[in-house]
Amino acid sequence: SQEEATWVLTSYLVSSAIVLPISGWLSTRFGRKRFYMTCVALFTACSLLCGLAPTLPILILARILQGLGGGGLAPSEQAILADTFPVEQRGQAFALYGMAVVAAPAIGPTLGGWITDNFNWHWIFFINLPIGILSLLLSNRMVEDPPYLVKERAKANPIDKMGLGLVAVGVGCLEFVLDKGQEKDWFGDRTITLTFLLSMATLAFFVWWEWRHPDPIVDLKLLKNRNFGTAVGFQFILGSVLFSTTVLIPQFLQGLMGYTAERAGMALSAGALVLMVMMPVAGKLVSQMDARRMVSIGFLATSLALFNMTRLDLNVSFGHIVLWRVFQVLGLSFIFIPISTLNYVGVPVGKNNQISSFSNFARNFGGSMGTALLTTFLTRTQQTHQSALSANFIPGSIGYENFLAQIGRASCRERV
Repeated sequence: SQEEATWVLTSYLVSSAIVLPISGWLSTRFGRKRFYMTCVALFTACSLLCGLAPTLPILILARILQGLGGGGLAPSEQAILADTFPVEQRGQAFALYGMAVVAAPAIGPTLGGWITDNFNWHWIFFINLPIGILSLLLSNRMVEDPPYLVKERAKANPIDKMGLGLVAVGVGCLEFVLDKGQEKDWFGDRTITLTFLLSMATLAFFVWWEWRHPDPIVDLKLLKNRNFGTAVGFQFILGSVLFSTTVLIPQFLQGLMGYTAERAGMALSAGALVLMVMMPVAGKLVSQMDARRMVSIGFLATSLALFNMTRLDLNVSFGHIVLWRVFQVLGLSFIFIPISTLNYVGVPVGKNNQISSFSNFARNFGGSMGTALLTTFLTRTQQTHQSALSANFIPGSIGYENFLAQIGRASCRERV
């Protein structure tokens, strides 16, 4: 059923959301290279399990394990970049990294749609295997832990088991609420209400506990740094805009316009190509231009593009969808690059792992929040329009008679 199928997505999102905020601590505790390669290996192995899954429960279990591996990848990658390149080169480094980050979600629907239409869903997971194996080989050969991280590992304090448990329960429950809330009518459902209250109570206690702990799982005191605190806020907003709109457009094209999964993905791919061109441009400008001005330009362009998307209707052509998507993503590179470099300004080098995990968690959590709010808004608005339509769909009313007359005239023109 549709509800059962959504668990394939929800299980991955919940498990990856749990790992994201603690991945910085795990990298410091066990070594970043070891942690990163473990995440790649787990993600790759579980991709094989997903493709071979004979039943839905086994597929969901494999997706949970896959999410645990996938959640630790992006924070580790950004921390590796921050430690590898000096400050003046970080803009270009994050630009090249950003090309992959923003292009992949656009190329994915096209590739996934083509595989689904021409083969079967199992191969969506199997294609991860050669890429994962290649990543392991290259990481083992090229990635090394910096000296300060080796010293941090040597003087590691006892594990904060309480903080680890609190963040797992709090973040996991909150992600469940955001992903399943609309489906279960939010606080009209007892399960959603209890889960939300549990997540709020757990996260509140987690903040109090971590603030006082000498070796916290998540170093919340980093938010006192104005640059980092501002960057985290921008990451949250970016995630809300990027994820929710990327989800919305394929649903519109497939559900209302009748596009295939492959063609719906193609409508997003042009935006990915534009971003691949704009990312290096933004990477060069970030060292020559005030980062605040770049972020302002990026958000202004994105706001105008989103306002333009309100003109979307069933008469829109494929060409217009492509152009509007290109306009929509044009400003994202001017947001992503400055805030990625801003994250590490004025922060001790030893905190790079924590910075990257916190930043990625903010973006992913923003994506979950934005998608949940947008889905709820669309569903409730649809219900309002259906109620208004049914209230006026009364035989004998002027609106009803005019509607029948329009259908009659349209039928006559078709026969002619």
